[in-house]
Amino acid sequence: MKKIEFVYREMLFNAIEKEQKNLTQSYLARALGISLSTVNLALQPLSRMNAIKIKKMGFDIVDVRKVLYHWASMRNVEKDIIHQTRVEEPVAAIEKQMPDDVVFTAFSAYKFKFKDVPADYSEVYVYGDDNIRKRFRENKENPNLFVIKKDSIAERYGKTATIANIFVDLWNLRQWYAKDFLKALEVKIARVLE
Repeated sequence: MKKIEFVYREMLFNAIEKEQKNLTQSYLARALGISLSTVNLALQPLSRMNAIKIKKMGFDIVDVRKVLYHWASMRNVEKDIIHQTRVEEPVAAIEKQMPDDVVFTAFSAYKFKFKDVPADYSEVYVYGDDNIRKRFRENKENPNLFVIKKDSIAERYGKTATIANIFVDLWNLRQWYAKDFLKALEVKIARVLE
């Protein structure tokens, strides 16, 4: 994940999960451990498309959906996959075998966060590191476990990715049922934003 994506994730985490739409560039830089210039670079396209309104002492997120779709359109999940393999077990069993330091995303994260699933799914996506290869060895058959490179601050949001992060990851998946999860998630996000 690129550092400007850290900015979008934190902005959307504040807007959707904390219902806080007034932020400052200095807060984002400090919280994320990145430079102020990276924060400003991330905000430029959002300002141009009127998704945020820059003020003297910070900015307001005026259109959460625009920020969300902007991030979704630039996210490249496939590029960040560091391990994929086939595990000959049901997804619930695979999820239970995950090491403590992974962060669930996509279908599993939706299930854990909202306690339901809009469709059956057969793949598990997690943010993790290379150590997971020891637990789940390489298998060249049709993969059903995907490990996305975990960034240095992913765990600060908990054992599941943020709602926005789940959304953008689902947006980028090829499975036909990802669309069912996206539709259900859009409804949940809309309820929060009303």
